[in-house]
Amino acid sequence: MPDDKPEDKKPAQEAAPAAAPATPAEPESLDIRQNTAAPAAAPAPAKKAGPLTSIRKIVNIYTIVFVLVVLAGAAVVIVSIKPTKTDKTTPLGKLTDTQLSQLKSNSTLVGDPKQTLDIQSSTILEGQVLARSDLNVAGSLKVGGSLSLPSITIAGSANFAQAGVSGPLSVGGDTNLQGQLTVQKNLNVTGSASFGSLSVSSLSVTSLQVKNDFSISKHIVTSGGTPGHSGGTALGSGGTASVSGSDTAGTVNINTGGSPPAGIFVTLSFSQHFATTPHVVITPVGSASGSLQYYVNRDASGFSIGVSSPPPASSNFAFDYIVIQ
Repeated sequence: MPDDKPEDKKPAQEAAPAAAPATPAEPESLDIRQNTAAPAAAPAPAKKAGPLTSIRKIVNIYTIVFVLVVLAGAAVVIVSIKPTKTDKTTPLGKLTDTQLSQLKSNSTLVGDPKQTLDIQSSTILEGQVLARSDLNVAGSLKVGGSLSLPSITIAGSANFAQAGVSGPLSVGGDTNLQGQLTVQKNLNVTGSASFGSLSVSSLSVTSLQVKNDFSISKHIVTSGGTPGHSGGTALGSGGTASVSGSDTAGTVNINTGGSPPAGIFVTLSFSQHFATTPHVVITPVGSASGSLQYYVNRDASGFSIGVSSPPPASSNFAFDYIVIQ
């Protein structure tokens, strides 16, 4: 525009040097050596590695090899130290705190029937222990308190310092009692029993067989039912007879009446018959009874006492008897 002043264009000329300077044209008066095209710049030669760099590379390689050798040796040591499991069963690992807490709080299943829970340390169980299957104890079993067993089967030997049995005790094999046996109630032996020395305050035996000498330091006291009796003709008119004792031993009292003849005074019937005819021993009591000509008839059901001559009338006589089969 014609109104523009030269001062306005000067700043634009001063700003021109900020742009990239144009490559100056080569003067035509340059040397012929400069007229030829400049050769391409050759790449700078690579610097040779110094001795320290080579040593560092070698050291790094040996360090890596050394670390690998150490790791391999550690793996071999760990494998050799690890215990060998000879048992075919698979043991469970260590119980965590969470698993132990679950065991304490409620019923928790740990593992399966094919696994084995191996507890190496001592174990204290504060509550009850229930074994739903067999309980095998490889070592000794010590019970500090009472032991309650509804049923116990002992295949081998067993030693008890003190054993209390409230129910029936059935022993299939031989039983050897080294100490004293105290029976508070009845003792029933259905089979044979052999005792080296037996001391009892009261012994009730249905059938007793003694294969050696039988020694009694005190009296023999018999008991049992009193045999029945019936008077015979030798009592005479108004005569009576009575019996006191048992089938084994007793006394017969005779009171003759008027004009007693020879014959049977009294006949006794055993309360329990013998298997065969027993032995009956008659002993007259007093001289009057001893003067009579008495005799005995006996069989398995009873016996009778008689006289072979007429006894005195209105007289009293007595006879003791012992019956043994």
